[in-house]
Amino acid sequence: MTPTRTHFSPLARLLHWLMVPLILAMLFIGVGMVATVSRAHSTLIAIHKPLGLALLLLVVLRVGVRLMRGSPPLPDDMAAPQRFAAKASHLVLYALMAAMPLIGWAMLSAAGYPLPLHLPPIAPHNVALFALLHALHTWLALVLFATVLLHLAAALFHGLIRRDVVLSSMARSGR
Repeated sequence: MTPTRTHFSPLARLLHWLMVPLILAMLFIGVGMVATVSRAHSTLIAIHKPLGLALLLLVVLRVGVRLMRGSPPLPDDMAAPQRFAAKASHLVLYALMAAMPLIGWAMLSAAGYPLPLHLPPIAPHNVALFALLHALHTWLALVLFATVLLHLAAALFHGLIRRDVVLSSMARSGR
């Protein structure tokens, strides 16, 4: 019988903690972009586009690592609804982390805007499609922000209230 892993792999932890500040930066840069018409707007866009592309690459790598290496099991004493919520929220996080940059890319394509690194457009030039994708990008950003907050709250609940291995499985190595 092989021992059960209690921690995520070092690569999974590295990707997680690398993506945390990048996602938070993207959310706040996005808010800043829509809240200003100053010269900062162009600078924020110039940061937002390549950062979105970097996050897309990181989430693809992260999904690959998760599929190959798996994740440590949840505590045995967790109630079934909590287990379901934990698994569902992770699926939602991964889906949003992949969807947001892809929708942004499609939105830029539909608007006919220049794409970072001369990427090809992934949607036809269409003003109505741009408007739809822009609204979707905005609403999903709010959903992502709420999901990140719930994820943080759950991590703190596990670390400070339950005092189980869930937070430590991503926070530090199992050594």
